[in-house]
Amino acid sequence: MKFVLYNIRYGTGTGIRYHLPVPFSGYFRPTRRNLSRIVEFLRREAPDIVGLVEVDEGSYRSRNLNQAEHIARELGYSHVYESKYGRHSLVRQMPVLRRQGNAFITNQAIEAQKFHFFEHGMKRLVIELELETFSLFLVHLSLAYRHRQYQLSDLHGLFAKVTKPILVAGDFNAFWGDRELRLFMAAAGLVNPNTQGTPTFPSLAPKRQLDFILHSPEIQITGFRVPGIHLSDHMPLVCEFIPPVPGTRRRVDPGAALLLPPSPDGGGEHHVA
Repeated sequence: MKFVLYNIRYGTGTGIRYHLPVPFSGYFRPTRRNLSRIVEFLRREAPDIVGLVEVDEGSYRSRNLNQAEHIARELGYSHVYESKYGRHSLVRQMPVLRRQGNAFITNQAIEAQKFHFFEHGMKRLVIELELETFSLFLVHLSLAYRHRQYQLSDLHGLFAKVTKPILVAGDFNAFWGDRELRLFMAAAGLVNPNTQGTPTFPSLAPKRQLDFILHSPEIQITGFRVPGIHLSDHMPLVCEFIPPVPGTRRRVDPGAALLLPPSPDGGGEHHVA
């Protein structure tokens, strides 16, 4: 089975043109042409599941096109989409921003889907997808370090309700790399297949590992790579794996607890009950 994670930046592209005539002006430009290139990349990869971060649900940029729905239709897959902002957030009332979210696209049978929302940060969405033998979570964490740590604590709490092995992926905005996630991974019993620490951002000259695919050890990884694709400011991640056999339960250390680490800038440690 193959999983692709891709922060597509709403299909707006990257490079020098993105910042002309003024910085970040590309954010407001039409996206159809670049979206077609993203579709072709995914068609070549032929994944079973795609986690899409930063999807336009139908603003003027995409000419009212739901990008997740369009990609799914082009590939012959089903899709699950939701706005990434809290249900009562004022951002949901703002032009363009209210059309921004995340999505799963898959050719697999979906047994259940749920939308959760973190208590902290602006980007709060967690999409949970239950397949036959494992569950997936898709996230886009806060730019603020402290909010990210609170969100990881919330995510750890969601895992406690899941019995199947887990694959969690997304743009974690972990500016300090995987060391930000070590306590979270240890408490949740997750493994990072990016063993070389390959950076994923910015795509034209990658320096930081912001995007992650993490998994329960019951999911056997057979391949992991970060293709050199420059259709967004993030690189895509491609992970191939053997799913667990039906009936496999996630092994969890009952004594594992999550403590928020000290801030990298020297702040104090924060404990979560």
